[in-house]
Amino acid sequence: MTTTTWHTVIDIAIRTSVVYLTLLVGLRLTGQRQLGQMSSFDLVLLLIISNAVQNAMVGPDTSLVGGLVAAGVLIVWHQGIDRVRRYSRSASRLIAGEGIMLINNGTVLAEHLTKAGLTMDELLQALREHGVGSVTDVRLAVLEPDGAVSVIRFDDLKPDAHNRPHHRIRAIRRAEDR
Repeated sequence: MTTTTWHTVIDIAIRTSVVYLTLLVGLRLTGQRQLGQMSSFDLVLLLIISNAVQNAMVGPDTSLVGGLVAAGVLIVWHQGIDRVRRYSRSASRLIAGEGIMLINNGTVLAEHLTKAGLTMDELLQALREHGVGSVTDVRLAVLEPDGAVSVIRFDDLKPDAHNRPHHRIRAIRRAEDR
């Protein structure tokens, strides 16, 4: 049925693991933008990387078993890392990153925009997608770890006492004091 040996299967599993972990770290280090902010430029890079590492994972073995072993190892690593990420906040921050505040009280935070790898045009596009015409209408905009931009407009905040920030802070402090 197949001529793949156990030595070849183990070799493919090790190669696939090394490639997966290296790409995970490399892509994490390159920045916050992910699928939610992927441009055609980013997609082309991702497709080329996938083609480039395919041979590194399976080597000269182009058998069905070799491909299935590589796919299985990728799924196992993905599920394992996802479980760790769900149960550990610090691991989640390390793997997925944290949100980056882009706008605070109608002011664009230029340093944060640069850190996020976004241009002003991309930020304005994200605001338009949320139906916001001007930066000055935004109370808070955050680039989330999944690449989406969350926007809270000033008029989204209700003026009643329960939604005023200083009341929430006091309530949180009281809960922490207990």
